[in-house]
Amino acid sequence: MAAQRELYDAIVIGAGIQGCFTAYHLAKHSKKVLLLEQFFLPHSRGSSHGQSRIIRRAYPEDFYTQMMAECYPIWAQLEHEAGTQLYRQTGLLLLGMKENPELKIIQATLSRQGVEHQCLSSEELKQRFPNIRLARGEVGLLEASGGVLYADKALRALQDAIRQLGGIVHDGEKVVEIKPGLPVTVKTTSSSYQAKSLIITAGPWTNRLLRPLGAELPLQTLRINVCYWREKVPGSYSVSQAFPCFMGLGSSLAPHHIYGLPSREYPGLMKVCYHHGNNADPEERDCPAAFSDIQDVHILSSFVRDHLPDLQPEPAVMERCMYTNTPDGHFVLDRHPKYNNIIIGAGFSGHGFKLSPVVGKILYELSMKLTPSYDLTPFRISRFPSLGKAHL
Repeated sequence: MAAQRELYDAIVIGAGIQGCFTAYHLAKHSKKVLLLEQFFLPHSRGSSHGQSRIIRRAYPEDFYTQMMAECYPIWAQLEHEAGTQLYRQTGLLLLGMKENPELKIIQATLSRQGVEHQCLSSEELKQRFPNIRLARGEVGLLEASGGVLYADKALRALQDAIRQLGGIVHDGEKVVEIKPGLPVTVKTTSSSYQAKSLIITAGPWTNRLLRPLGAELPLQTLRINVCYWREKVPGSYSVSQAFPCFMGLGSSLAPHHIYGLPSREYPGLMKVCYHHGNNADPEERDCPAAFSDIQDVHILSSFVRDHLPDLQPEPAVMERCMYTNTPDGHFVLDRHPKYNNIIIGAGFSGHGFKLSPVVGKILYELSMKLTPSYDLTPFRISRFPSLGKAHL
């Protein structure tokens, strides 16, 4: 197998949304970029497949809300370049008890960052959204700019844009070895490549690539059940009825968020999911359901029965997705501790899709040794104490 001696400015491993946006920013800045993907595209093995994701500015942390201010225009630019709709504004409704501390923090962050939002009392919610049933003491916060991203269309648009900008995309090519150095060498199942820098955005497969390089991140890979629920009257929770995306903030019954998107992708079905799942090996994604999988669905069934009376309270369709979580739910955007031309983007913890335009920009900046546009303190590997051998 003859090694290809062409020298790339950067190689990106993993063509999910983060890797695609990284390669897109590199190609936009006329860098010679190679994007490698182990599976043939499109595939449903990782975290970026499926038709829809929520986009929102509503976050407890100022830094995500600030990053989102730059993400919206980049999504709009990609939409313009692709000539296809990638974002639909529906509004995002947060539901929680009046005294819910997270709800209060999010509202304070939105106010501080000047993001348009409305606080809705139980009475106002009933008037605006009569097909949501509320628990006693539950209130809402409506963020106008929230909505739906069309995920699979966005991935396709990015992969096309990367190629049009002169970037190279190789799918069905699994990385078998990384040799650090200047240049770094990447061996795959079919060839060998060299680059000045390497960016790893491999989702659940990140640690498999990092271990031979003497690093391991505290990442937990989870399998998530993506559930769709049938409307009793088709269209009652649809975008055309001005039904918003929603997030139910944690309660004693459901410690993690429950979120939903108005029906559109499957006619007559609404996506309502639990923002948590079960430990899973990404290589064995389709193994039989664990008992706790069923518990997730029980939690969702009670939520649907109590809050969304116009849906059938058992899922009509169930799909799978992978999350790669960090202990604190914040991303890893950093250099390898030993090799400063190897950059890591990982641990997107089930909320990275909407932020990928800026994540890609940051990973591009790190790989080209430019000053990052954002303070990366929340995303550094060094925030995890005693990393290294302890996690092997």
